Amino acid sequence: MHTKRQIFRALAAGALSVALLSAGSAGAFGTEAKPAPSPTMSGMPKPKPSPTTMASISIKASTASVKAGDSVTFTGRTSGLKVGWPLVLQHQKGGKWIPLKATAKVRNGSSYSLTGKLNNPGTEHLRVSAVGKKVYSPTVTVNVG
Repeated sequence: MHTKRQIFRALAAGALSVALLSAGSAGAFGTEAKPAPSPTMSGMPKPKPSPTTMASISIKASTASVKAGDSVTFTGRTSGLKVGWPLVLQHQKGGKWIPLKATAKVRNGSSYSLTGKLNNPGTEHLRVSAVGKKVYSPTVTVNVG
C-alpha cells in the first residue's frame, strides 16, 4: 500500500513532466526551428582536480650553506603519493632541472628524507621530484662555498 506522501510525490512528478513538455512544445511552435548549439570542449571550462587528488611535496634543507663536497639532508612530507613512491633530488643548471644521485622513497606517514652531496661552489637551487609524475617541491637555496 502506498502512503499519502508517495502518492503526492508521484502526482507532483507527473504534473511537472506535463508542464515541461507543454512549455517545450509551445516554444517550438512559437519560434523558428533553430538548431541548438552543440557544446564544444574549447568553450567549456576545464574541470579542476579536487584538492584531495592533487599531489604535493614539501621540502626543508638541514642547512642553508655548506662547503663544497659536504652533504645536505632534505626532509619533508608528501600528499597524494603512495608509500614507496620514488623521489629524486634535482638541481637547476642552465635553466634545466637535473637529477642528482640522491633518491628516497615515500615512507609510512608520507614523509621522506634524502641526503645529497653538493660539489659545485655557488648558489644551488634544489627541489625534490616524484619520479614519473609532474609533482615537485618548492625550490630551496643552499650556498656552497
